[in-house]
Amino acid sequence: MDRTEMFEGLEEFDHEQYREEVERRWGHSDAYQESMRRTRAYGKEDWTRITEEGETVFGGLAELMAEGAPAAGRAAMDLAEAHRLHIDRWFYPCSHGMHRNLADMYTADPRFEAYFEQRGEGLAVFVQDAIRANEARWRNRS
Repeated sequence: MDRTEMFEGLEEFDHEQYREEVERRWGHSDAYQESMRRTRAYGKEDWTRITEEGETVFGGLAELMAEGAPAAGRAAMDLAEAHRLHIDRWFYPCSHGMHRNLADMYTADPRFEAYFEQRGEGLAVFVQDAIRANEARWRNRS
């Protein structure tokens, strides 16, 4: 499958726009290499499923935030864990620590923050807090 077909249906996201930056920042990492290996094999149905799963997680977190649920509450942490497992299943092994690092980017990089904020003001921080709480929950189990 070529890159045009791979991202069909995701036209609003210009994946090529960030390719050089992504390769410069993470191209040397095992996670990046694994993600490239896995995603090359995905077809249109896979990308549809990946997108739907991601929407379920972030939509659920947005709903919880809108309801006033705590980011450190069980429901939000469970969705954060679902997000981590989503990355782990589809892209690369994602430890709780790596997931926490991703969450830190969600508020540090305005592009990530804007992605979340379009769903609701404060969602980037809510997602970050839920992921941090989930990481702490798993760390405390050890």
